Amino acid sequence: MADKQDSETFEQKMAKLETIVNQLEQGNVSLEDSMSKFKTGIELSEDLQKTLTTAEHTMAKMMDDDGHEVAFEKPKQSKDDENGQQAD
Repeated sequence: MADKQDSETFEQKMAKLETIVNQLEQGNVSLEDSMSKFKTGIELSEDLQKTLTTAEHTMAKMMDDDGHEVAFEKPKQSKDDENGQQAD
């Protein structure tokens, strides 16, 4: 099953998860089928979370002038900047 999921897009996996959630919410499935669908839903959810985490890490990087990858972070504000005034 993991091989099939690997070839699916994020959107396809999300649609599958939504279908499973809807089926479980309706309660029109047997206990055994519910357990199987729940397990599949958990696997899809974990896979989707990994994809989102990877995308987040990729988006949080940028290249410096030398072409090296660096973390993209806001510069930290000093206490003076946070207060909007300079300390005397």
